[in-house]
Amino acid sequence: MQVDLFDFHLPKENIALRPVVPRDSARMLIVRDDISHAGVADLPGFLEPGDVLVFNDTKVIPGRLTGKRGAAKVQITLHKKEETTLWRVFAKPAKKCRLGDTLDFDGLKASVVEVGEEGERTLRFRVERGAIWDELKAHGTMPLPPYIASQRPVDERDGDDYQTMFAAEEGAVAAPTAGLHFTPAMIKALGAKGIKHVGVTLHVGAGTFLPVKVDDTNDHKMHSEIGEISIEAAKALNQAKENGGRIVAVGTTSLRLLESATDVNGVIHPFKGATDIFISPGYKFRAVDVLMTNFHLPKSTLFMLVSAFSGLENMQHAYKTAIKDGYRFYSYGDSSLLFPRKDP
Repeated sequence: MQVDLFDFHLPKENIALRPVVPRDSARMLIVRDDISHAGVADLPGFLEPGDVLVFNDTKVIPGRLTGKRGAAKVQITLHKKEETTLWRVFAKPAKKCRLGDTLDFDGLKASVVEVGEEGERTLRFRVERGAIWDELKAHGTMPLPPYIASQRPVDERDGDDYQTMFAAEEGAVAAPTAGLHFTPAMIKALGAKGIKHVGVTLHVGAGTFLPVKVDDTNDHKMHSEIGEISIEAAKALNQAKENGGRIVAVGTTSLRLLESATDVNGVIHPFKGATDIFISPGYKFRAVDVLMTNFHLPKSTLFMLVSAFSGLENMQHAYKTAIKDGYRFYSYGDSSLLFPRKDP
């Protein structure tokens, strides 16, 4: 499909620079065959006993580092862990980060061991394996998305705001933002209705913000991310489906991991490794029945994913409605609850 089909105009004022307080007071657009309006706190009313919410429990690390190569200033954003001290990163300016160079981030040093395309580099950090997380916390900052970071500086509030209540497994450099809306009170309300939740892990990389630079979706090469679904989680999800419950993915990251781990018969298997699954219209969903997600960038792989789930025309109409009605977009913005497109 032509990538231009997934384009739309978003006024700057619709981009959320801070989350609402409390988190579950955000708005939520309901997209079925028609469109209606609700709030995130209303979520239990749209689900049934036996449904299972699937959260991504990845934890965002301070993955943006500013330093020098000699006298030249450089900035890197981590996006994929190869080993504990070996990371793929996006570098600015990339031409200042050549093979064999040493980069110094105020005492945290790294060597450029591989040069990739489009500003990608692979760095080996010169620290003990067990010390890497503490070093990143000491020298890095929260890697806010470019549409926020270009409008205001990162501050202490972002340390909490850009982390979900489920965050446990360190490794992401972008938040699974659909999960940002949840609070302990919401989880309690969902549980009271017999709605369970399960955690999976997908370490979201900075590649999620990369623009699609081809004209046709068939030519796009998807970035790879590391994920895991435990034996216990897979068993719980399959049992819920067998009992007639629905799998409700909280976020596109949870959805992509679930679909990567599900076979043609709809059975979800334990999973550990990399996935580069690219979902666009025409894809047949195997695992996920309902999707809760924030609003995504134009011409992005994530807008293509939601268009595959609920239909391109349906989502074009939904986004026009959201923009007109003042919904807040992107990572700190409002939410939507999507139901599958019904084939004619």
